[in-house]
Amino acid sequence: MRPAWGSRGSCWPRPSPRRSELLRQVGIAHAVRPVDVDESVRADEAPAAYVLRLAEAKAAALWRQLAPDERRPVLAADTTVALEGEIFGKPGSLAEARAMLGRLSGRTHAVHTAVALLHAQGSAARVSSSTVTFRELTLAEIDWYWDTGRARGQGRRLRRAGSRRRVHQSHRRQLLGIMGLPLFETWELLAPVLGQTAVEGRP
Repeated sequence: MRPAWGSRGSCWPRPSPRRSELLRQVGIAHAVRPVDVDESVRADEAPAAYVLRLAEAKAAALWRQLAPDERRPVLAADTTVALEGEIFGKPGSLAEARAMLGRLSGRTHAVHTAVALLHAQGSAARVSSSTVTFRELTLAEIDWYWDTGRARGQGRRLRRAGSRRRVHQSHRRQLLGIMGLPLFETWELLAPVLGQTAVEGRP
């Protein structure tokens, strides 16, 4: 992506297309830079703590990569699905996707998204946690989802398949977290840094 920082811009370590789209929708110009962090789950690590650690690690890794004259506020996020405290990673094969979605089928699971901001004056982070209930999924539906490529390219977006959540206004903040970028929390972090004087009414 071509850098588009401007006076209010931010730098983002390799976001998903959905996250990048959400940032553009609220007028946040951003540039994308790749980073590489170890996403292994630590022993007894809680899902919310896991995504928080990874988001902060991504932001720190990108900050270190930037030359001093390139540095802008760095925003990073990480999302995971958890069932009864167990963290689900990206399925690497159809068999793994079948096993994962088979376990989530007809059940309620948690989606945790962390957003971390790092800038010259300090750092801050937020975690958004939501619950999603899947209807019963057939094997054919699971195989179709795998064939679309979304399971491989956006493994944690499996949470979107088969959801029967009704999108009421009261659920809007949760829905944005489920989509991978809780904009309310993101605005809370970015507003002081990018010079916004009011964030009320933002998604």
